[in-house]
Amino acid sequence: MTDQITDAAAAAAFRRLVTHLQHRHDAENIDLMGLAGFCRNCLADWVMEATVEAGGSMTKEEAREAIHGMPASEWKQKYQTEATPERLKKMKESVAKNADAS
Repeated sequence: MTDQITDAAAAAAFRRLVTHLQHRHDAENIDLMGLAGFCRNCLADWVMEATVEAGGSMTKEEAREAIHGMPASEWKQKYQTEATPERLKKMKESVAKNADAS
């Protein structure tokens, strides 16, 4: 069904998602991983991989800055809290479900 989404609509939706994630700092990466099996860093990695596949050049740091809206190290310092054992367990269980999506 994703082939019914035009590239222009996909690009607009992607930009809206990135803007939303840049606004919602309270939705931490570990919680996103625990719920959906992906986070800002995953999204940045996908952007970097797609850029390289399209013949462009982008580093992991550049991709993460584009998604975080600031250097990832700065975002981490400002917004990331402790990864509790419970949060890590939930993340591990959620990420395990990703194998079926490949």
